Amino acid sequence: MDMRQCRQHLSHMDMVFYSFPASWRLFTVDPSALKQSLFIEENMNAIESVAPSSLKSNNKFLLACAAAAMLFSNGAHADATWDKIKQRHKIVVGVLLPGGPFGSLDPATQKPNGWNVELAEDIARQLGVALELVQVQPSNRVQLLQQGKADILIAGMEWTPERNEILSFAPTPFYRVGGIAIVPQSSSIKHWEDLRGKEVCLSQGSNYAKPLTTEYGASVKGFKSSAESLLALRGNNCVAAVHDAILLNPLVNGNPEWQGYRTISPELIPGNSVVWARKGEQDTVAAIDKIVQGWHKSGWLIATEKKLNISPASPALVELHDKFKKS
Repeated sequence: MDMRQCRQHLSHMDMVFYSFPASWRLFTVDPSALKQSLFIEENMNAIESVAPSSLKSNNKFLLACAAAAMLFSNGAHADATWDKIKQRHKIVVGVLLPGGPFGSLDPATQKPNGWNVELAEDIARQLGVALELVQVQPSNRVQLLQQGKADILIAGMEWTPERNEILSFAPTPFYRVGGIAIVPQSSSIKHWEDLRGKEVCLSQGSNYAKPLTTEYGASVKGFKSSAESLLALRGNNCVAAVHDAILLNPLVNGNPEWQGYRTISPELIPGNSVVWARKGEQDTVAAIDKIVQGWHKSGWLIATEKKLNISPASPALVELHDKFKKS
């Protein structure tokens, strides 16, 4: 298609464009993920169906011009987060540091390390920008992201329909995890059903609260962080604490302070851990998703899991590696 010819018919394109429903006019496309000509060709029937009949007589030329105008104009403008990252040559990543191999502070240097930090560092490296880490808690991570104090979140947040309503995310997961309960060895609690009518500690904003209350009849007590929740458990303020398996398994398997505790499984509502961004920031999401797919294709996430001695190893990483190495 000759875009110079399209420009000669701007008035006609305006007529086509404003005949589309609002949802079409707001539609955005990531040019790096979609061949422009293919988009126009594949969507011609849909575009033609909403255009005025008076314009359909011009074969498909004006309609194709309108489609191209939509594509090029939307694709040419990056989202606010992506603009900011490029302008300041830095990405600000909100990371959760719950303790253990997935995120903690080095006791000697007080520098953050672990899985979440490794992912943030590699994102910055691949984007060719500097990295600033912002420590977040389950109780404030969404708020800090929406306030612009972080560009993206790598913060122990699995995909849920509720979170999908208010945030955007890179659709390729970097991990899959569910919740387990930790209880004293002497506890009579053996199964999730045994929590009915009992108080359970968890982090504020945890997606485990809903199934605990609706399916198992537990009474939940929210705390600012997982550390505070676990401290409340040790102080007998609840009969169990429920958090990600990737946090609790290392505690009972390798931390002497937790030798008197055990976990309850199977995992509660296992879900996909994804990188989150503000709603509508599609350029940011597309760039991050490309990096996450590359991690799976190269096996970098599996290697990082081994380097950090994360156990048990995630079968989801093997599945995703097999999927993307063939693509």
